[in-house]
Order: sequence, then C-alpha cells, then structure tokens
Amino acid sequence: MVQLVDDLGYAAQPGHAPRRVVSLVPSLTEAIAETCPEVLVGATDWCTHPAGLEVTRVRGTKNPNLNTIKALRPDLVVANKEENRELDVRRLREGGVPVWVTDIETVPQAFASMRRLFEDALQVGVPEWLGAADAEWGGPVPEPTAQVAIAIWRDPWMVVGSSTFTGDLVARLGWQNVFATHDDRYPHVGLTELDRKDLDVVLLPDEPYLFTEQDGPEAFHRVRTALCSGRLLTWYGPAMVGARAVLSSLIPG
Repeated sequence: MVQLVDDLGYAAQPGHAPRRVVSLVPSLTEAIAETCPEVLVGATDWCTHPAGLEVTRVRGTKNPNLNTIKALRPDLVVANKEENRELDVRRLREGGVPVWVTDIETVPQAFASMRRLFEDALQVGVPEWLGAADAEWGGPVPEPTAQVAIAIWRDPWMVVGSSTFTGDLVARLGWQNVFATHDDRYPHVGLTELDRKDLDVVLLPDEPYLFTEQDGPEAFHRVRTALCSGRLLTWYGPAMVGARAVLSSLIPG
C-alpha cells in the first residue's frame, strides 16, 4: 500500500477514501464543497462559501474547537501551514485524528497541492474547476505594467509582502507588488509608504480587514485606491475561475 504524505511530508493514514472530512481552511472548504460535498461534515466560522453551507462549525482557523472536531469522528482534517496553528494540528494528530496540511505560496503550488489533495488524499480525481483555474492562471509570469500595493489591515497598516499566493497571483496579472521583496510576508508599514504617487493603485480588499467606501479610501490623498474582493485575491480553488477578468478591471489597460 502506498504511503501518502501531505505538503509538509507528514504521513497520512492509508486506507479507504475519507467519508467524513473537516476543513479548517475557507478556500479548501469551498473547493471540497464544490467537488465532493457529501464528505464535508465540519468547517470553520470563516468558511463563508458556498453560501448556505450546512455543516458543523468548529470555531475559527486560529482557535478551532478540537473537542468538536474529534466528536465529528473525521477520517481526515484539512489544514494549511499559514492559516492554522501547528499546535492545533499536533494536538489533533496526538488524539488520533489524521490531518492533511497544505503549504501554498504560489499559484503553481496551489494547483499542485490541490491536485494531490483531491487525487491522493480525498481520492475523487481532479475536479473540472481546477483544470479551468489552471488554464486561466497558469503559464509564465508577464512583465509588470503596473505598480501596486495590497493592504490587508489598518491601525496598524499591513500589506502583502514576500512569498505569498496573493503576490504571485497579482504578478500573473502583470502587476508588481512593491512590497514583494520585503523581509516579511505581511509587514507593518506606515501610511506614507502606501500613499505615494509612484503607485498605480492600492488595493483594499474586504478581508481579512473589511475595507469599505467609508473605511480605507479616505486615508489616501496621493494614490488611487480600489476596493475589491479579498476572496478573489487570496482564495485558491473555485474562486479563481473567472477572477482574472474581475481583478484586471481594477486597473484599466
């Protein structure tokens, strides 16, 4: 029997295809619900898609209720290195719960990771939406034609920095994230580092901080801002299908 390992090299339990799955990652919750909804029995409070998802809620990504998860008797828990705490993953494993951890920092990594999740871990084959997303976002990264920054929080201001899925995604739109070479993945910055004339736009997504017409744009006086969907910028999975056209419209050619 082939021994399966997740993105971090941890062995997964061999045996039958999982029939009861708990997802601790909103984007993967949507992906599983789109592909094999019958196996999904639990998800976090932040798992907002698809709308009307009726599964047991297990609290947040950073503070999941481990007792609730164990009570669901999952064959597999799906987690992510960035979004979930190693401590929670370790405690679940020590309690006998198999956990599959994904590690995603680029678009190609996302496609490869999700293929392994669905083919190897969930044993349902490659979903159609994954092929569509690959066709839309795969291929070489173009030369940049715009300079952008992506805010993710305010008071203090934080932005997307280096080695992130979001940074690679916008690069594939032909946009240069001006903080892509920062030492930190999500650095704190001063407002003056964002409100500058040499940028084409500062993106203000609606998650994790909910930027709105009344909360965010009013702070900027030197650069254009654009409110946008955080899901389209940060969720790997079905949300990627059709996202290119929506995001590209934020900076007219």
